[in-house]
Amino acid sequence: MIKKVIKSIVKTSMKDVIRYVKYPIETQNKIFNYLIENGKNTAIGSEFNFSEINSIDSFQKNLPIQKYENLKPYIERILKKKEKNVLWNTPVKWFAMSSGTTDDKSKYIPVTRESLRDCHYKGGRQMLSVYIDRHPETNFIFGKSLILGGSQQVNTIGNDIFTGDISSILITKRPFYIKYSCVPDLKTVLISDWEEKIEKLAKNTINENVTNMAGVPSWILVLLKYIENYTNKTIPEIWPNMEVFFHGGVSFTPYKEQYEKIIPIKNMNYWEVYNASEGFFGFQYSNNNKDMILILDNGIFYEFISSADWDKENPKVVPLEAVEIGINYAIVITTNGGLWRYQIGDTIEFTSKTPYLFKFTGRTKLFINAFGEELIIDNAEKALSIACKKNEAIVSEFTAAPIYIGDKNKGSHEWLIEFEKYPNDIKKFTRDLDNALKLVNSDYEAKRSHNLTMLMPQIITVKKGTFYNWLKSKNKLGGQNKVPSLSNDRKHIEDIKKFIL
Repeated sequence: MIKKVIKSIVKTSMKDVIRYVKYPIETQNKIFNYLIENGKNTAIGSEFNFSEINSIDSFQKNLPIQKYENLKPYIERILKKKEKNVLWNTPVKWFAMSSGTTDDKSKYIPVTRESLRDCHYKGGRQMLSVYIDRHPETNFIFGKSLILGGSQQVNTIGNDIFTGDISSILITKRPFYIKYSCVPDLKTVLISDWEEKIEKLAKNTINENVTNMAGVPSWILVLLKYIENYTNKTIPEIWPNMEVFFHGGVSFTPYKEQYEKIIPIKNMNYWEVYNASEGFFGFQYSNNNKDMILILDNGIFYEFISSADWDKENPKVVPLEAVEIGINYAIVITTNGGLWRYQIGDTIEFTSKTPYLFKFTGRTKLFINAFGEELIIDNAEKALSIACKKNEAIVSEFTAAPIYIGDKNKGSHEWLIEFEKYPNDIKKFTRDLDNALKLVNSDYEAKRSHNLTMLMPQIITVKKGTFYNWLKSKNKLGGQNKVPSLSNDRKHIEDIKKFIL
């Protein structure tokens, strides 16, 4: 019976994927018209004359790009003044708390009934359907899902409005038929204190038949190590039927080797997912590579700004049909969650247009470009991976920032690296990292030429637990919180250096 129900869901969701793969632009146009129609009678729709919008061009002329600062006054009208029909034409009862990396103040992202149903959950169903389609002999559906989410709290403003990590909202509001296949129980999942949560997670899951996991790689890894220490057993001994880890939130590249070590299961699969507080955007499409397919039918209309225009006051913004392969784009979204031409700060690069496949490359704020080197997270992680392979090292966490040019020194980059497995020779590792950065980034290579502008990177190794303790001091353990890998200023790195043990 269960198998028949699952097959039916998979078949329906696969039809949806096949449809927008075949008709991508037509699908996006349909979503665009749906969003404008539902936004006409809202406060923002009235302010920007949505009733006059009859094309993407007129949409772009009527409504400028929005950042959180532009969105915040509308959010406050919902939270403080209890207004309705402000950003969307149905009630907003949930707000996902998001700070991007580890900023002290949270952003409140509206979550509507439609965005839960037609974006987040629909995206999840499509992801599972594609995975099952690519693995027809899979048995993970007959076991338990270990989902590591964030915390929930009642908003102090009241009025039945709740806030929390998007993961906690999704877990709380999930359909009944999913609840029975997930561990641990809801009460444990939503514990706000990370160290209390991880202990109870271990106790409540070690005797379950866990076959799959979902969450952020860094925090799932912490949990797995805790469980091994707690039980004095290996993960394959505890969960012999483990098959797949659906991961997102941060790049999996820095963690890949650690996972292969802690879960030495021959047929273990790692499936890339791109979901955020603002929506479910994509998931891995093939067994052969990690490129993700852009979900086109889940209530999100996409626009893109190329890296050449990020800093311009009036950047050129293009719809999906105008994107090019190999260009780094910032994402702009309009959603059935009440976000209108909202620049989320994430960046992607398309690798195909038939279908629309992409890879996540970082964030518009997480980069180093102090000397024209234009170093992005994708470059940094690739270079670290190369250096680690050459030195048989494993990196747990890292952050990097510029060392500015002074009267007596040239510019450089400073890296704080926490190793799971230290290289034998840190000087060789530094040289290999420098050469790898030159290999993956021609701008970096030019600025490093003959040491004219930049000197070799400076690496400071830190003891295990340094980044954990820093996150703990910010009350940012667990959930979707993450260390800012790159910064164009020294704010984060100087703060983290205070926690060097």
